[in-house]
Amino acid sequence: MTLSHIDQTGAARMVDISEKSPTTRTAIAICEISMPLCHSIPISTVDVKITMDENIPGYQIQAIVKTKAETGVEMEALTAVTVAALTLYDMAKALEKTMVISNVRLVGKMGGKSGDFCAVGVDYLG
Repeated sequence: MTLSHIDQTGAARMVDISEKSPTTRTAIAICEISMPLCHSIPISTVDVKITMDENIPGYQIQAIVKTKAETGVEMEALTAVTVAALTLYDMAKALEKTMVISNVRLVGKMGGKSGDFCAVGVDYLG
């Protein structure tokens, strides 16, 4: 089976669903979150990196988000990695439906009133 979201050159593409018949479909997902609070702020840059990690097995997604504003960009970085994971899920669901998106977490931040933070085991904050 091939990935339907990848063309012959390896580029990502939107799947043409115009020939598919409509059917009743249902999907169930769960998520856990504590205190989802955020502010609207201007983002200077977003850098998303996806690397294969054989220990998972799967991929690790990292997002570095920068701004010059009155508040931090932790929520934006968390959103970036989550959306990237959801995109990978969508592209690979034809091959594997038991994929699990997990361990979405903040591993570092720099600047702001509360100062710098680096999670245990993380060597680089970007």
